[in-house]
Amino acid sequence: MSPGRNPDAVIELTHIGKSYYIGRQQEVPVLTDINLTVMKGEFVSIMGPSGAGKSTLMNILGCLDRPTKGSYKLDGSEVANLSDDKLAYTRNRKIGFVFQSFNLLPRLSAADNVILPMIYGNVYKSDRRKRAVEILTHLGLGERVDHMPNELSGGQRQRVAIARALVNDPAIIMADEPTGNLDSKSTTDVMEIFSELYQSGKTIILVTHELDVAGYATRHVILSDGHISKDVRGPLP
Repeated sequence: MSPGRNPDAVIELTHIGKSYYIGRQQEVPVLTDINLTVMKGEFVSIMGPSGAGKSTLMNILGCLDRPTKGSYKLDGSEVANLSDDKLAYTRNRKIGFVFQSFNLLPRLSAADNVILPMIYGNVYKSDRRKRAVEILTHLGLGERVDHMPNELSGGQRQRVAIARALVNDPAIIMADEPTGNLDSKSTTDVMEIFSELYQSGKTIILVTHELDVAGYATRHVILSDGHISKDVRGPLP
C-alpha cells in the first residue's frame, strides 16, 4: 500500500487526461485534469451534457481504454499503462459492466450469456450453470433461463445483463446509461436492483442523463467540457 493511501479507496484518478488525434498533429482533448477518488461501497452517478466526456471517463474507469496522461490506481495498483492482456484480466476480476444496449449475444440463452464471463474467470465448468441459474432466479428470471434474448422484454434483458455483470462477484459495478432503452416500470425495477447491490456493499458507478435515475445514487460527479465541475454527496444539487 502506498504511504498515506486510504485503504478504503477503490478508485484513485490523479490528473487524468484523454485526447484523441486527427492525423498526426491535431489534438482533440476530451478529458482534462480529472481528479477523483471513489471509496469502497459508494454509489456514484456521473452526469453532464452530451459531449462532456461521460462515456470516455467510464471507459477509462472500466479499463476499456487508457488515459493519455495521469495516474489511475485501482485497489492501489496502477492500471493506466497496463498491456491489453493485463487490462482484460483486471476487468474480468474486479469490474462488472452493464450497458444501455444490453450487449447480450443473440444466439445464446439467458443462462449461457451469464455463463460466458465465468469461462474467463476460472470457474469450474461444473459450477457455471448452477451459479448462472441461481443469480437469474434471484433477479426474477428463474423461468426464463433458457430463453433467447429476442424472447425477453427490455427489462428482462437488462436483468440478464446485470446477472452477467455480477456472476464473478466483482467489487465494482459500472453501468453506462443502463435504463436508456427501458420503460418507466422497467427503469424502476432495474434501479431497485442497483439499490440492493449498493446496500449489500457493492461499489456502483452509474453514467446517466436522467435526474430520477441519478437520484438513486448517494454522490454525484458532474462533468462539463471534459472536467469535473461539481462533486457533491447527498441529494442532487
